Amino acid sequence: MSAPPPGTRLPGTRPHGTRLPATPRTGRRRTRAALAVAALLGGTVLATLPISSAAAAADGLAVQYRTGAGGATADQSEPWLKVRNTGSSPVQLSQVKIRYYFKADSPAAAYRFACSWAVKGCSVVTGTFGTLANPTPTADRYLEIGFTPAAGALAPGADTGDMQLRFHRADWQTLRQSDDYSFGAAQTSYGDWNKVTAQLAGTTVWGTAPEGNDPTGPTDPPDPTDPPGGGQALFDDFAYTSHTDPALSAHGWNVRANAGGPGVPGAIWAPENVTFANEGGNSIMNLATSSAGTPQSTRQTEILTKDMKFKNGTYAARVRFSDAPNSGPDGDRIVQTFFTINDLKAPMADDYAEYDFEYLPNGGWGEPANILYTTSWETYNPDPWQAVNQHSEVRASYAGWHDLVVTIDDSAITYYVDGQHFGTHDARYLPERPMSINFNQWLIDLQGQTSTTPRTYDQKVDYVLHVKDRVLTPAQVAARVAAYRAAGTSFTDEVPAS
Repeated sequence: MSAPPPGTRLPGTRPHGTRLPATPRTGRRRTRAALAVAALLGGTVLATLPISSAAAAADGLAVQYRTGAGGATADQSEPWLKVRNTGSSPVQLSQVKIRYYFKADSPAAAYRFACSWAVKGCSVVTGTFGTLANPTPTADRYLEIGFTPAAGALAPGADTGDMQLRFHRADWQTLRQSDDYSFGAAQTSYGDWNKVTAQLAGTTVWGTAPEGNDPTGPTDPPDPTDPPGGGQALFDDFAYTSHTDPALSAHGWNVRANAGGPGVPGAIWAPENVTFANEGGNSIMNLATSSAGTPQSTRQTEILTKDMKFKNGTYAARVRFSDAPNSGPDGDRIVQTFFTINDLKAPMADDYAEYDFEYLPNGGWGEPANILYTTSWETYNPDPWQAVNQHSEVRASYAGWHDLVVTIDDSAITYYVDGQHFGTHDARYLPERPMSINFNQWLIDLQGQTSTTPRTYDQKVDYVLHVKDRVLTPAQVAARVAAYRAAGTSFTDEVPAS
């Protein structure tokens, strides 16, 4: 078999993640006609494209409520809701947030959310908990109900239909509802209820929040000890001493030392080049990749989770990209990454998946200068090279710190950089099997800079976060990370094994 193109890997090697973005090709589950339509619509979504504000011309919403469990005490709270479009324009439900306010039974109490039944389907309904910035005698927490893009739009005058929602204490202790702001014991049939609030595209359009807690204001931090059902999280602040720190392995990380692609054939994957330090009060991981112009002198770096247990939900990391080496000549075709991936079982296997942020500070893959790619993979064949993927790109410098977020739900993969929409890839590229979470830095080849003078590039990582089966906005990601740090939590992993 001939050598694979730069950036590819052979089947059977441990996943390392990065390849040349390619025009989608027909896989076993798609037709050429469908891909042709996709090409006509544009497979690439540039960050410079405007984001439409669905419901910008809408007049508002109304929320109806009834309780499914009307007693002052119960084993769970059942706020059943309907959302109605009272305006004259369609409303995208993905831009709607409903808050139900309640008083925690104890400061340490944790809660779990569930959807029992919904006209639109429970799969499109999300629930997360948060802590109010200004607690009152009847509320210090809230349950925020949202919708995935698959929920679609509400036409003027239409409503969502019944949403039979519930939440309970994680320890299943009895709930006291009599002191909950949004609870209505007598509300046993649906009626307008202004003790819940509704936001549309970030603006409050219905209801009255507990005093001093307008949800249109600064985002209240979610409770990091309180993942809703299906919202278990992995968070790591990378507070380790070295690549040999026993806690690093105990927390599920593997620092790569085995040979193989991607990158320069014959290069070494050097675990000792993954180091940890404190910068600006935060613990930082650094991946140092170096070369002196030969395969034998090239040291590449990678760290990845041991388990492939991550699938739908939110992935986020704060990463510092570098445009130039610390010293020595610049120009190497280096790739700096954050991605999630599983293994290719066979060439063109349909259950392969990979979702990449890849920054090329000096170009490569036919690009003359810096470029940032986001790429969603369906499958590939290493020899002869074939690829089925969709990518977005921006040709600009991304040197410095950046907040990277990718969300995966049942309808799309959406990428954000520094809180701004970067690209959305369609449902053809959704994962079918769980994946690992990876960071690596490697050289495509040695042609960009042929000097034998040593040089080293740094890629730094501040934190990583995954929230299972929950789509968070970049602002919610930032709030959640801030809440973990405020609580002194440097590591947690609640995500169940696959």
